[in-house]
Amino acid sequence: MPVGLTRSVAALFLAACLCAFGMPAHAGERGPVTNLPLPRFVSMKASEANVRRGPSLTHRIDWIFKQKDMPLEITAEYGHWRRVRDRDGAGGWVHYSLLSGVRTVVVEKDMTELHARPAPTAPVVARLELGVVARLKACEAQWCRLDADGYSGWAPRAHLWGVGPDETVK
Repeated sequence: MPVGLTRSVAALFLAACLCAFGMPAHAGERGPVTNLPLPRFVSMKASEANVRRGPSLTHRIDWIFKQKDMPLEITAEYGHWRRVRDRDGAGGWVHYSLLSGVRTVVVEKDMTELHARPAPTAPVVARLELGVVARLKACEAQWCRLDADGYSGWAPRAHLWGVGPDETVK
């Protein structure tokens, strides 16, 4: 095998190992298992999920996530396991079957106004408390469309956790 190809294979292997065992992914990376972007946001499918120190049932449970639909950020993949973190940075390894591709966000600013249109002058349809989990429907440059507790409208992206700063959601 040519030397350049050997180095490329070694670099890919090293990157996959670092990613799989908890090293943060760099923007533009892809998961070695799913080939989906890393990092990326998902949500909790289950109402409870054991969060483990490593990617297997033999690793110790550090804590339990207990909120269905909570947004999480996947930072690494290893087999059927995903390394995730919540908005506070707490995380660990969770089995992929407990996660969903349905997008949600957490409101980070108390009494965030939900507007009828993506404009600060648009009528306010609701105010969302700090910590509310809402379904993410779409995002433009500065605004995201949300569904929360029967209300639908637009909130400033800067008041939300669970969507990337430059991410477009359709």
